[in-house]
Amino acid sequence: MQHSEQARTAADKLLSYTTDQSGWKLCKRTREVAVYWRPSAEFTGNLYKGEGIVSAKLEDVWECLKPEPGGLRVKWDNNVDEFHLIDAIADDITVCRTVTPSAAMGIIAPRDFVDVVLIKRYEDGSICSNATNVEHPGCPPQKGFVRGFNHPCGCFCIPVPGEPEKTQVLSFFQTDLSGYLPKSVVESFFPYSMVNFYSNLAKAVKALNV
Repeated sequence: MQHSEQARTAADKLLSYTTDQSGWKLCKRTREVAVYWRPSAEFTGNLYKGEGIVSAKLEDVWECLKPEPGGLRVKWDNNVDEFHLIDAIADDITVCRTVTPSAAMGIIAPRDFVDVVLIKRYEDGSICSNATNVEHPGCPPQKGFVRGFNHPCGCFCIPVPGEPEKTQVLSFFQTDLSGYLPKSVVESFFPYSMVNFYSNLAKAVKALNV
């Protein structure tokens, strides 16, 4: 029950991020995405927000984004090496382990994250993945990986009114990478990583329909 409550609390926080426009500062903009940041209320790092439009139907975008073992995400997302199901709590709530590769020319070592994930559908047709870090006896810290911690994070796939072939993708990341990393490395990594995320997502969705 505790993990279910944590998942629902994370979903409530993510939904509040979509409506709270205060304090966001633009840090990167490309053709595919605008990336913003503001100090996180959850830990000493930053909360990052990505806003972009993907030229594809919502269900196709979600097919590429949804966090599930054996899904498409590990094939196109450079920041996801492995994705494992640890525990199925309910139809829409799971505990999962995500493995990420080394990054920033090896400065950031491989990480793993254990999160409770809630998939939620809203009345306007939006679909959202909501995740936050949890401890689970089925997945203690493992040799060779630095255990990182995701604070409430996730992605919204939102219909674009009058344009069924387009989907707004709103993403939120606030991740404690742990370990001894220079602040400058962390703060340059996330905007760069999010730009790649949107670029690779657009390519993945396009390939889905070829």
